[in-house]
Amino acid sequence: MARSADYKVLMYSHDTFGLGHLRRSRTIAHALVDHFPEMEVSIISGSPVVDAFWFHERVNYIQIPAAQKLSNGEYSSGSSSHSLEDTLAARESIIRAAAERLRPDMVIVDKEPLGLGREMLRTLRWLKAQGTIAVLGLRDVLDAPELLQGEWERKQNTAFTEEIYDEIWIYGPGSFYNPLSSIELDEATQAQTRYTGFLARSLPPMDDGTAGRYGTGYILVTAGGGGDGYELMAAALKAVKRRPDSTERYLFVLGPFMTEQQRFEITARASSLANVEVVDFHVNVETLVANAAAIVGMCGYNTFCEVMSFDKRALFVPRTAPRREQSIRAHRAAEFGWVDVLDIEEAKDPSKFMAAIDRLERNPLPSGAVARPDLDGLSRVCALTEILFEQRDERMAVDDLPEAAGQ
Repeated sequence: MARSADYKVLMYSHDTFGLGHLRRSRTIAHALVDHFPEMEVSIISGSPVVDAFWFHERVNYIQIPAAQKLSNGEYSSGSSSHSLEDTLAARESIIRAAAERLRPDMVIVDKEPLGLGREMLRTLRWLKAQGTIAVLGLRDVLDAPELLQGEWERKQNTAFTEEIYDEIWIYGPGSFYNPLSSIELDEATQAQTRYTGFLARSLPPMDDGTAGRYGTGYILVTAGGGGDGYELMAAALKAVKRRPDSTERYLFVLGPFMTEQQRFEITARASSLANVEVVDFHVNVETLVANAAAIVGMCGYNTFCEVMSFDKRALFVPRTAPRREQSIRAHRAAEFGWVDVLDIEEAKDPSKFMAAIDRLERNPLPSGAVARPDLDGLSRVCALTEILFEQRDERMAVDDLPEAAGQ
């Protein structure tokens, strides 16, 4: 193993919509501190619900002011009393102060190479000057290739990625999808791009009572963070209502970012159904997934990894705007025989939705597919981290050698 230690890792998670970035960063951070006995990881997060989650004692979070992603893909401040410009300036200041205080050995940036509104750029350049290893971590699917290409061109992401990052980690197998297929990176950066496999999920280390509270054998309907989950929830409820006497149990988890009006409507409509229970928000989604008979969801990265990790039958109803990420992932997974997919317009037809749910019990488990999902992502992330530390430590040792006499 590389020099023991006292390695420090800084992770950046911009968190403007949903829980995906935070939960992915938290999963990686916990894997790293489990692998490196004395490592400390700090996660910079803009999520307003970050304090709801349990963190390992050597994983800390640094909260920055929230920003919100709008339905059109633009951003606004998370505070009505501050402009987006003021919010970004405050976030950038906190990020820089954290970097200077922590002096991390490695920085891992989730998805946005420069951060929201380039809020990471100056800090990344400063960290590189201090010898910090810089890694860009990307989920398996980012967006449709033509849309991603336009976005990266507007943000000048390609040039800065080539300048700043030592490696790019893609959190999926190369056989599944290439999220950067439309991005023309130079040969050196391409050579430093690694596919890790999917990031497996596990049950929490402590029993928090979730299993006892909700039992087993239900169909879990989850909208992830919930900000864009109303259509799925409304369509699922409409389908379930077709069978008011069914003995099948349904657990609906709305997510913390669903609007109050939408939350009220779903809860009110479900109140007449004896076999439906609605939960506003639950941090221990892993246990809910592990104890479910089947999953109905939208195919965000974390939900997908949970379904694969706990080997569950799943029906995905992905969103297609403002990004096509979920749709691409869901249909690609269906090609592998791991999941079923129903487009949202079809899901609005209760008979089609219920027929798709009925088919789930006859489907094989993901583990029964010819090509099983590669879930070794966390172990590969730890191995890649170890290699990068060893390489850096060797370079530092060579640089510290005294010059030979007479030279």
